[in-house]
Amino acid sequence: MSSLPADRSPLDQLPDPLVIRQLYLGCLSQASYLVGDRRTGRAVAVDPRRDVDEMLAVAREEGVTIELVVDTHFHADFLAGHLELAAATGATIAVGSRGRTEYPSRPLEDGEVIDLGGVQLEVLHTPGHTPESISLVVRPAPGAEPAAVLTGDTLFIGDVGRPDLLASFGVSARELATELHRSVRRLMELPDDTLVLPAHGAGSACGKALSTETVSTIGEQRRTNHALRPMGVEEFVALVTEGQPEAPGYFGYDAVLNRADHPLLDRDGELPDLDLDAVDRAVADGAVVLDVRPTAEFAAGHLAGSINVSLDGRYAEQAGSVIAPGTPVVVAGGGRAAVREARIRLGRIGFDDVVGAIVDVEALLVAHPERAARLSRLTADELARRRSALGDRLQLVDVRTGGEVAEAPVEGAVHLPLARLRERLGELDPSAPVVLVCASGTRSAIASSVLRAEGFADVSDLLGGAAAPGV
Repeated sequence: MSSLPADRSPLDQLPDPLVIRQLYLGCLSQASYLVGDRRTGRAVAVDPRRDVDEMLAVAREEGVTIELVVDTHFHADFLAGHLELAAATGATIAVGSRGRTEYPSRPLEDGEVIDLGGVQLEVLHTPGHTPESISLVVRPAPGAEPAAVLTGDTLFIGDVGRPDLLASFGVSARELATELHRSVRRLMELPDDTLVLPAHGAGSACGKALSTETVSTIGEQRRTNHALRPMGVEEFVALVTEGQPEAPGYFGYDAVLNRADHPLLDRDGELPDLDLDAVDRAVADGAVVLDVRPTAEFAAGHLAGSINVSLDGRYAEQAGSVIAPGTPVVVAGGGRAAVREARIRLGRIGFDDVVGAIVDVEALLVAHPERAARLSRLTADELARRRSALGDRLQLVDVRTGGEVAEAPVEGAVHLPLARLRERLGELDPSAPVVLVCASGTRSAIASSVLRAEGFADVSDLLGGAAAPGV
């Protein structure tokens, strides 16, 4: 994944000596930033992801040295790379002064200026998504008009950060939403041509209406962002607390881990290639076999009991939705490169306990055909026949988000979003037939593999999803 999403990005037009590079990771809809001063060679990294090679390469390319690593808040959707980057560069780690960390960190006070010798970053406390959230106003020189503001998860393009993720930690969504109302109004005091550089884009579960664009301006957001139209606190609180997508199950785990001291990401060690006996021992000890091949390949043949989350989609987020944090993982994939990539992506959400690999699933199944299984995938016509034959015995389960279901409900379906499926399996009868449906067939295939691994006797999913003709 690369930085600078378009050749004519506004980030290419910044005045010297200011450099801002955006490193966007599509599979997590996550943006990291390098902010530097070419004249002094000093730089700050903001919200880096855990595999820091690209950030280091961009710093070398720009001829700057990273001396400070700033997390705009304790992220829930990924494990940030502050520890990895500090270890690689000797940089200091910094967080908003309302945050507390187990590792050494510098508290950033409201109004504090990070001076790179010319380029300056002003810290604004902008709580609301989380209590410690900050934004960084970037100026190319002391006293200059702001060129950009790095808004973290406070202000997105098209939306604002959700305030409800900390409810399980005793911080109410209403309390944070009230703070968020003040914070985004404070950001709206910046000049209209100030670039808005958020930490996430479309697809992130940290908001509900994020744009596919990754760079905007304060003026454009003032005109078009639904959460920034004139409204009182009560209306704003209702708007930002209602209709949020279901957060994947690992979010709370990562929010805690981002403030804790933890081991660095291991990028170099090769995973042991396990034979079937070793896989069985790992599973007996609590491991999950995670098959990362495309859905069609998994459906055609896989090791019975394995779960499928394909690398070609939102792999880490979906894996973190259906596997409990701390669960040992055996990665099954189509080759060494796929296994290595799967391990890195799991590391991006703090799932480090990968105990081994099945590098060639097909070869293992040829050697042990008695352990092979296939997915049952139904067309819309086949589903209709099954519903007619089975009546109320058939459990039709919709694993889409609440917003998707509200827009296009499937008649007779029970709603169990994929992000909550693992914790709500007790609502289903494992002895009765189940058919799973999503938008296109990807998430329903994941859910089908989960139910089969949990011992459900008769599980199918719907090809083409809710959009299939006749559903």
